Amino acid sequence: MAREAEVSRILVFGGTGYIGKHIVRASISLGHPTCIYARPTGPQTGPSNLNLRLEFRSVGINIIEGELEEHEKIVAALKQVDIVISALAYPQVLDQLKIIDAIIAAGNIKRFVPSDFGSEEDKITPLPPFEEFLEKKRKIRRAIEAASIPFTFITANCFAAYFVNLLLHPHNPHDEIVVYGDGEANAVLNYEEDIGKYTIKVANDPRACNRVVTYRPKSNIISQHQLISLWEEKTGRSFKRVCVPEEDLVKLSQTLPPPENIPVSILHSIFVKGDLMSYEIKEDDLEASRMYPEMQFTTIDQLLDIFLTDPPEPARAAFE
Repeated sequence: MAREAEVSRILVFGGTGYIGKHIVRASISLGHPTCIYARPTGPQTGPSNLNLRLEFRSVGINIIEGELEEHEKIVAALKQVDIVISALAYPQVLDQLKIIDAIIAAGNIKRFVPSDFGSEEDKITPLPPFEEFLEKKRKIRRAIEAASIPFTFITANCFAAYFVNLLLHPHNPHDEIVVYGDGEANAVLNYEEDIGKYTIKVANDPRACNRVVTYRPKSNIISQHQLISLWEEKTGRSFKRVCVPEEDLVKLSQTLPPPENIPVSILHSIFVKGDLMSYEIKEDDLEASRMYPEMQFTTIDQLLDIFLTDPPEPARAAFE
C-alpha cells in the first residue's frame, strides 16, 4: 500500500488525440491512476475516437467529459490528481491559459506539462507562420512561469511515425519521394510510443521540475537522404528523389492562406534549416536518453522495420 501512495495520479487533456493517446497508454502501463479530460462525444465524434474511449474505459481510465470553459469542473478534476499533462492540438494552444487558471485555483498540482512536444520554441526563429505559432507556445510557457506552477517543458522534436508517413509514403507503391531543400539537414525522429513513455517518466522525475527536457537520442538523428537510403535498403527498391527548393517553400509560406502556411513553414524549419539540431545539448541540459540509459528509444532502423512488418495507419495531420 505504501508504494501505491507514492504513485502519482495523472490527468491528461487531449488524451484521445494524436500524441495524447500514447501518453495515456504509457501512464497506465507505468502504473499511474490516469484520467482524461475530453470534449463530450457527439455527432461529430469519429469512430476511432469512440473506440479509443471504449479501450481506455476498459482498462480503468476515468474520462471526464467537459469543455475548457467549464472552470469549476476542471478545478474539481484537478483536485483529484497530482500531475497534469496537456496534449491539446495546436489550434487550442492558447486555451491552455484556462488550464493554468484552474491549476492556480486548485492549488495542489505538483507538475504541469504543457502541450509542446515539438521544436524548442525558445531557441529557434523559423519562417513567420511557424514563428507566430511558436509565439503562442512561448506565451503559455511564460504564463506558467509567472504563476510559479511547477512545470516540465518537453522538446520531443518530430513524431517519427507521422513524418515517416509524410516523407516516404510507405503505404503507396510509387517510385518518387519528395525531398525538401537539399535533403542534408539533420532532424530528430522519435517514435510516438516512446514520446509517451518518456513524457510520463519526466513528469514524475524531480530532476525535471522547472526544467526543459529534450528528446534527442543519437540513434534518431537522420537526414532525409539517409532516411530514403535506409528505406531503399530495407525494401530493395530505388526511388527518384524529387527536390522542392527552399525558395519554393518560402514562397508557399508567404502565399498560402492560414493555416495552410504553417505546415510548409514547419517543413522548412525542420528539413531545410535543420532547426532541431541548430543548438547544442550541453552537459547540464536535460536530454531524455541520457537521463534514462536503462530505457531504449526505438531507433529509425527499428521504426522502418515496424512499417515493413506491421505498418501503422497513415496518421491524420498532426498539425490539426
